[in-house]
Order: sequence, then structure tokens, then C-alpha cells
Amino acid sequence: MKRIIIGGTHSGCGKTTVTCAILQALRDRSFKVASFKCGPDYIDPMFHEKIIGTNAYNLDSFFCDDNTLKFLLTENSRHSDISVIEGVMGFYDGVNGRGSANSVSEITDTKAVIVIDCKGMNQSIGAVMKGFLTYQKNNIIGFIFNRLPEKLVPMAQKLCDELNTEYFGFMPTNRITVESRHLGLVTADEIDDIKEKMQALADLAKKHILLDRIIGISESEELIFTPPEIKSHSFKRPPVIAAARDKAFCFLYSDNISLLRKMGCEIRYFSPLSDMKIPEADGLILCGGYPELYAQQLSENTSMLEDIKRKISGGMPAVAECGGFMYLHSELENADGRVYKMAGVIDGRVYKTDRLQRFGYVTMTAEKNNLLCGKGESLPAHEFHYWDSTACGCDFAARKTDGREWKCVHANENLYAGFPHLYFYSNIKTAESFVRKCAEYGEIYEKN
Repeated sequence: MKRIIIGGTHSGCGKTTVTCAILQALRDRSFKVASFKCGPDYIDPMFHEKIIGTNAYNLDSFFCDDNTLKFLLTENSRHSDISVIEGVMGFYDGVNGRGSANSVSEITDTKAVIVIDCKGMNQSIGAVMKGFLTYQKNNIIGFIFNRLPEKLVPMAQKLCDELNTEYFGFMPTNRITVESRHLGLVTADEIDDIKEKMQALADLAKKHILLDRIIGISESEELIFTPPEIKSHSFKRPPVIAAARDKAFCFLYSDNISLLRKMGCEIRYFSPLSDMKIPEADGLILCGGYPELYAQQLSENTSMLEDIKRKISGGMPAVAECGGFMYLHSELENADGRVYKMAGVIDGRVYKTDRLQRFGYVTMTAEKNNLLCGKGESLPAHEFHYWDSTACGCDFAARKTDGREWKCVHANENLYAGFPHLYFYSNIKTAESFVRKCAEYGEIYEKN
């Protein structure tokens, strides 16, 4: 089982660039590649998907216990020749030992290569290397030197020899750029020449990165785990779940969808931007994304807004996270400060702020019985958003590891709507509850 982690010294060091370059170079060699992103990020896997032509996945040790993490890595790479796992933030960055690329590396016994941004450094590169090699127990086997002048390659190689680690190549400074916005990179679908840019990066990787050595050293032991128990139900027909997916709503975990399918559901995708109404369905998912960028178009699609409000008000089970939650409000302010009418399920207004709101992992405890869990039950979640709401909800209590607490989410027997994003494999019972409620709404249980 070949697998490798491409970690980094910090956010913005170039690990996504290097990972995409390696993925494309492997695809050019006709490798079947599985790709993963450590942590909760949605955007980087979209770039992976454009390259490998199939789903990319997340590996998050805050959301998942060790057994589930091993299962997901094995399950989602079973048809591949090699798995490439991109790290998150800096290699050691996480929460109380969980959520970091280092924790994923340790749990899955996966070797790690660290990307260093060498711009503005010379001998100090060695200090960074030594720090990462010795800071904590790790599986670091070597380094890739990003934005390293070619004349400094002998120095980088010498540093690797002196520190008893491996040199895996470098990426020169180049003009291949991907724009950013308030939640990170723009999405892959927004870049017209994405294929050309990824190929250009791959060509640099083929020339300057030791791909054969990375492939050779990535051989790892098979992981031992117990598959998580997924309850099956008896249905007259598969419950149908309508899931939003377009430019405005694109933050959707592949594993959430695959788990619903394992439970017997049929997924029908639709676009709140362009479709007139949701498909015939027994449940609804409004995922996160960038509704603020498309507020006028969403507001002008009144038939969709009316249909969604009618269905949710009529009892259709619905999960609305972050951007989907914003869409359910009465009003949404866009980046220019203009205000547009939305679905009106939530009586409130979404407005722009100048910084991330409540960013990071949280543990949420239910204040009452609801669509996904019972009163007093806890769910791990993650928030990252610049927009905020006059009506964030109060049906869950969120708590960060530093002790901060606040109320959040609108939840009842058929609705979960709030800024926190959920990962169903973190608590499979939440998905089971959602599917059960969808089946009850559609009255499609087999009568015994």
C-alpha cells in the first residue's frame, strides 16, 4: 500500500502547489492516484479532483477516531496505485494533538515529506529543517524546497546530508499563480486554464522533484482496523436526498455523500442558481460555499427560494451548513454591501465582517432533541466564515478547546441550520438519524 504525506512548514508555504504538481506528474505516468487532504478544508480537494478525475477525500483526526481514519484511508484508496495526502497548515498544527498532518501521519503510519518555502532564506533553511525533524515524534523522511534558487540546490542537498534526512528536490520560483479570496484559494472550477496550470506545475515537478524516490519510499504496511458499523434499513425504495451543488454551493464532503449512499440513499444534485425547484426528494442538503458571490442571481431565482421554503416549512428534513444556512435567511448582504432577499426560512440577516468568525474546531452539545441527535448529545464541527448573522440560533452550545462558548444553530425535528460544518463519519448516528427522518417524511419504510 503506497502512501505519502506532503506536509508543510506553514500555510502558504506551497504544499498545495507541490501536491498538485506531484499528482499531475503521477497521472502523466498513468498511475491510479487517490488523493486526500488533512483537516476540514474543502477547496484543496477540488484542485486534486480536477487532476485525478475522481473524488478527493479528507482525513481529519479531530473529526475521526484512529480506527475510522484508517478505514477511510484504506476504503478510499483501494483501487489506487498510490495515495498522496496533502497536509494542513503547518505540519504540527492542530488541536490538543488532533487534526494536524503529523497526527494523521502517526495514526496511519505514513511517511511525510515537508515543503519549505525558501524565499528570503539561505543557511536559515537548515534551522527550519532541524526544528521540524526534532520538535516532536514524527515520520518525516525528507524535504522539498519550494521557491529555491537553483544555485542553492547544492546547499540544500548538503543540509539534508548533515541532518541525516533526504533531499526530494525543489520547485523553482515561477509565475504559475492561483488567486486567493477570503476562505483561501479560489475554487478550481473558477479557473479557466486550470488544466494548463496544473500541467505546467507537473512539468516542473518532473524536472526538479525526485518522483521515483518518492514513489519508492512510499511503500507502507497495510492498515489494521475494524470497519465502522453502518446500519442498514429496509425501504420500499431508496430515500432520495436532494443536494445543492454548483458554483455557489460547493463545500460538500465526498465521504458524507458516500456514507448516505451506503445507508441506501439516492443522491440527486441540483443548482439553486439555475434550477427552478429542487428535485423530487425526501430530504435536502444545502452545503457551504460562496452564496455571497452570487447573491443577486440566487435572489432572482424566486421559484427556487419559494420551493425550498415551502418544502422545509412542510417538514422536509434539511441540513443547511454555513453557505446553505446563509441562503435560508431573509436577507443576505454581498461583498459590495448590497442586500438581497433569500429564502426566508431563518428570520434574520447575513452581513459581511472584516475577519474570520469563530474560526476552528468546536464541540457542539444539543440543547434539545433535533433532526440529527438527542438533547445532551455532542457533535464535533468546524467553522470558517467571514459573514455573520443576526440570527445564529441557540439550539446547540458550541465550545472550543480554549474554553470559549457560545450558542449556535437552528435545530428542530426536521432542520439543522447553522454555520458549523459537520462530518458524518465523526458520529455516524447523525447520518442515521437524518436518513431515518427522510424515510419517515417520504413514508418509504417497509412495513413488517
